[in-house]
Amino acid sequence: MSRGNLSIRTRRVVLDKREKFSGQIQICPLKSGFLTFDMLNYSQTVTFRRFFMAKQITYREQEKIQNTMKLREFLSELPPYAKDYFRAKEPTTSDKTRLSYAYDLRVFFRFLQESNPNLKEKQISEISLSDLSALQPVDFEEFEDYLKVYQTPDGRTETNSRVGIARKLSCLRSFYEYLCKRQLLSENPVRLIDMPRLKEKAIIQLDPDEIAALLDYMENYGNGLTGVQLYHYNKQKYRDIAIVTLLLGTGIRVSECVGLNISDVDFKNNGIRVLRKGGNEMVVYFGLEVEAALKDYLELSRNKITPLSGHENALFLSGQRKRISVDAIEKMVKKYSSAISVKTITPHKLRSTYGTALYRETGDIYLVADVLGHSDVNTTKKHYARLSDDRRRAASKAVILREKPDSHNS
Repeated sequence: MSRGNLSIRTRRVVLDKREKFSGQIQICPLKSGFLTFDMLNYSQTVTFRRFFMAKQITYREQEKIQNTMKLREFLSELPPYAKDYFRAKEPTTSDKTRLSYAYDLRVFFRFLQESNPNLKEKQISEISLSDLSALQPVDFEEFEDYLKVYQTPDGRTETNSRVGIARKLSCLRSFYEYLCKRQLLSENPVRLIDMPRLKEKAIIQLDPDEIAALLDYMENYGNGLTGVQLYHYNKQKYRDIAIVTLLLGTGIRVSECVGLNISDVDFKNNGIRVLRKGGNEMVVYFGLEVEAALKDYLELSRNKITPLSGHENALFLSGQRKRISVDAIEKMVKKYSSAISVKTITPHKLRSTYGTALYRETGDIYLVADVLGHSDVNTTKKHYARLSDDRRRAASKAVILREKPDSHNS
């Protein structure tokens, strides 16, 4: 049967769990093996994606499929050796990281196409290894300058901070290291380029009084509202309070919060099951305030909503009765926090607030790393180095060698 005449309703979907998200998703049997997503046209891919959504796969699985399809879209523009690079990176990187790298490499190749007279007439996919080997360090310095502000093919203006530039250069350095390791290039000129110096950012967090003010403000936000505004506030009140309380009380990532299902909440042990970076499951425990906020939300709001098909299991729903998005939570946090603090508060800052409070309370950097889901404790040490220094300074005053005599006894 030809691909164009594929009858989806008459084919049974076959998924090998080991290959489920490797990029070779088996869909249905053919004479010479299996049909996979990379053999489909766009409309067929959309149809199959809808089929998978209806099969109640998890939020993270949906996200992996979407990232895989987007990655393929990027790779279709890049040269063949770039695709080999991403296959080599798959065992050691997440789908999100590979997607980010693909975007960054596409920016680099577009820069070459625009700025190098010898490559203007070539398609990006036609840029050869010999073209790359002809590049000099000055070309990469020009690329670094280009990244500050440039226009995309569709006319949008893009800018990058020092962090964004450093990330793209780091990706490029990794790409060249791979080509050298495979002996496709003889040297890595990106190593000769100075990376942007990044300033250490102070940890922005909410003080205890700001936390109390934020939660009080959210609970009483509707007092000055009427009509439609009051209706929408009351509709989302318990959800918003539950989300902010959960982020402040557990330190989970906003992406982990979005991916939560109702079945992930265990009130018997006061824990939630989250899927960490790298796909590792972990139970994060919560206290009484989080428990109360979640129960209020479930009893007074969530249980009264009929979600759209495919979103029945989602813990937090949007106004459209779909699983809430990261963007929606970020906007919600900004709306409430801007009224009680001049600080720029994001969901990640709520995570930092929890991490800081936990470290100050316990002084155990390994516990903080474990609870926050950092795979490397050095990441945690880097973020909370200032707090460690404060504790060491305090320790210097803890031991008194000689008591000073009282002035009235002298």
